[in-house]
Amino acid sequence: MKTNYVASVLLVFCMIANLRAQNEKKLTNDQVIKLYEGLRVADVSDGMDMIGLMNVGLVDQSIAPLWRDSENFGHQFTGIALTVRYIPSQKNQAPETKDIESYKHWRDMWYTHDSGEPFIEEIKPGNVIVIDNKGDGKMDCGSVGSNNSMIWLSKGAVGIVTSGGIRDSDEVIKQKVPVYTDYNNRGRGIRPGRNILESYNKPVVIGETLINPGDVIVADSDGVIVVPREKAVVVADAAREELNIDKEARRKLYQKLGIPFDFTVEEKN
Repeated sequence: MKTNYVASVLLVFCMIANLRAQNEKKLTNDQVIKLYEGLRVADVSDGMDMIGLMNVGLVDQSIAPLWRDSENFGHQFTGIALTVRYIPSQKNQAPETKDIESYKHWRDMWYTHDSGEPFIEEIKPGNVIVIDNKGDGKMDCGSVGSNNSMIWLSKGAVGIVTSGGIRDSDEVIKQKVPVYTDYNNRGRGIRPGRNILESYNKPVVIGETLINPGDVIVADSDGVIVVPREKAVVVADAAREELNIDKEARRKLYQKLGIPFDFTVEEKN
């Protein structure tokens, strides 16, 4: 009798878990992003720990914000990974010619056929452009600059996570494009002659961390964390619990110390 009861309980539990998993798969990107609204990297890390994914998804600390907004936290973002991979080229460098028009033609053809950005057509509101371009640092190549980064944002992207290869840094900062990168791996040259597009919407590795298309990306001054899409709901639930506990404790300390409440401790309606 007891064995049958336990078996029934386990069956119900499995049915609930399966139903939850099916519902998670049906969530849109917007719905997933909404679950993570206001959650910090620290909260998400705690949530990952709570479901047994300790040290999973934590991107190496070398990947850090290019700029910080200490007032409104404009450098922070949460979004859905759109992955891109550039790799070093083994083709010939620029043709040996003093004909500038020939060089321009070669350059434009390289951008068109070898190192373009066809993933632009895939960008949806809420996407994070995740670029595996570790080889750019060795070649002093800047795959992300002031122009294309703004094009991506105009299509709905909320930020960029990249192994390096940032150029036009002053303008990128001035334009407030949220970028997380390895600053010591930045580049100054253009892509033609230096790298080629290997793939997009395929698994990539950034900061020693696997990132799949559709994974949840959370980024703030603590760095970047990646949540596997199939674990998005359960991690968000656990992380929200941690954030609420933290907010309640800090509100009490604000009151005790006479600090006016700010948006980091205010309760959501």
